[in-house]
Amino acid sequence: MSSRWQRDIAGSVLAPAGSVVAIGVFDGLHRGHQALLALVRRRADELGLTAAAISFEPLPRAYFSSTPVSRISTLRERIAGMARAGVETGLMLRFNRQLREMSAETFVREILVGRLNAREVWVGEGFHFGHGRSGDLALLQRLGAELGFKAESLPSVNLAGERISSTQIRQALQEGRFQDAAQLLGRPFVIEGRVERGQQLGRTLGYPTANVHLRRRVSPIQGIFAVRIGVGDGPCSWPGVASLGVRPTVNEVAEPLLEAHLFDFNGDLYGRRIAVEFVAKLRDEEKFDGLDALKAQMHLDEKAARQALGMSPILINS
Repeated sequence: MSSRWQRDIAGSVLAPAGSVVAIGVFDGLHRGHQALLALVRRRADELGLTAAAISFEPLPRAYFSSTPVSRISTLRERIAGMARAGVETGLMLRFNRQLREMSAETFVREILVGRLNAREVWVGEGFHFGHGRSGDLALLQRLGAELGFKAESLPSVNLAGERISSTQIRQALQEGRFQDAAQLLGRPFVIEGRVERGQQLGRTLGYPTANVHLRRRVSPIQGIFAVRIGVGDGPCSWPGVASLGVRPTVNEVAEPLLEAHLFDFNGDLYGRRIAVEFVAKLRDEEKFDGLDALKAQMHLDEKAARQALGMSPILINS
C-alpha cells in the first residue's frame, strides 16, 4: 500500500495544512463515486488543501456477513482508482471490532479531525457511520460547527432514473449485463492480476491459457466469457475467451481461477500483469464427461467468443 495511505485509527496527522475529505466504501469506484471524488479534488484546489479520502477494508458488508461476499474491485484497484481521481492521501481503515464499536462522535474527533485535519467533509446521499449507524450528515454538521469543518452531501448520480450503486452493478455483472455495468461504472468491468504457471493442461488441449489466481477475492461473476485482454499497461484489445471458476471437469480447485486464452497469440506472459475485460457471458461452468467432451466444448466456446467480439467466423475442426 502506498505510504500516502494508512490503515490505523491512531497516528500522526496526514494533512497538517488541512484537508477536504470524502468518506465511502467505494467498491467499484462507479460514476457516483467518481463525481464525489472529483468534487473533493476541486474543492481542495480551490481552498489550497489536501484532497483526502476514508474507506474501509474489509468491506463493512463483508465483515458482517457469515458467507463470502462478492466485490467489484480489489483493495489495490480501489487505491489506484482514487489516486487517478486526484486523492492525495487517506485512510483505508481496518474494519474490525474496534471500528465497529466506535461511536460516531469519536470517529469524527479522532479520525476526521485528529488524523486528517478535515476542513470540509463530503459524503454520499443517505450516508451513515459509527456504532449502530448513528452518525449522519446532521451529526457531521453539528460537530463540524464545533470543531471547525463544514460537511455536505452530494446528491446521488442517476442513470435512466435510477440511483447508481455498487449493489446495482454487482447484479448487472451477475446477470451477464456487461454493457449495463460499464455504463454504471463509467468504464468496462475488468479483472487484473499477474499471470502464474498452472498445470498447462490447456496447452495440451490446444488452448494455452494465462492463469490469474483470485485468492481471497470473491468475484461477482463465474462462467465462460468472451473477453479482451490487455498486457502490462497496454489497452484491453487482444481478443480471447476466458473461464472463471473452479474447473469442475479437471482438478477442481478450492478458489476460483481466471484462465484467459488469447486468440492467435504466441508470446510468453508468465510473470506479467494482464487485464481481462469481460464483453459477453457465453455459458455457465459445466462438468464434462472427460477431456474429449471438454475439448469439443472449448471449440464451440471459441466460435461463440469470436462471434460475440465481432470477429470473422473461422472453421475449427473438432
